Amino acid sequence: MNLFRLCGDALHLMSILLLVTKIHKSKSCAGVSCRMQEMYAVVFCCRYLDLFWSFISLYNTCMKLVLMTTTFYLIWLMRCKTPVCQTYDRSQDCFQHELYFFGPCLVLGLICAEEYTIPEILWSASIWVESVAIVPQLVLLQKAREVENLTSDFVGTMGAYRAFYILNWIYRYFAEDFVNVVGWIGGLVQTALYCDFFYYYAKSKWYGNKLVL
Repeated sequence: MNLFRLCGDALHLMSILLLVTKIHKSKSCAGVSCRMQEMYAVVFCCRYLDLFWSFISLYNTCMKLVLMTTTFYLIWLMRCKTPVCQTYDRSQDCFQHELYFFGPCLVLGLICAEEYTIPEILWSASIWVESVAIVPQLVLLQKAREVENLTSDFVGTMGAYRAFYILNWIYRYFAEDFVNVVGWIGGLVQTALYCDFFYYYAKSKWYGNKLVL
């Protein structure tokens, strides 16, 4: 465990807490993509199967459980919990992730898996699903054009989390000779998708204005 990994995990957790805070405070999930949360739920379910047979550390186990629990909680809030679910606009959050992403990501998981076992294939597929999980949220923000501060902070913190994970990989490559080509490519794809958003996000913070895409 190194500082970059710890910062990345902290930012990931912070992004989710920002989203939970926004929804509880406003009693609204307007501008938030439930489909993005559903993609992350798939990522965590595929990637954290090892919770059933492997113990790495208390920190690792707790982080996995917290990320899974809070993600499913957010989905429940947006889909089922009144009055929050009444503010969820299905007509706007309509990117068909199940049509465009899940099939290709599973194929990539099969191609890129180091071992042809179910856990390894699902882990590999989860990397590709996470690399594009932000797309439904970015599409929704493009439709809204003007973005609430807490929502933009949530997306910005998610992007920062991924940036710190890239620094973590660079550090581990030089310090531990750690190589994870699939993870690296997936992380770079995910970070690239944030680039346009980060430009407008940084601009809005610099001038103290609401984010407008």
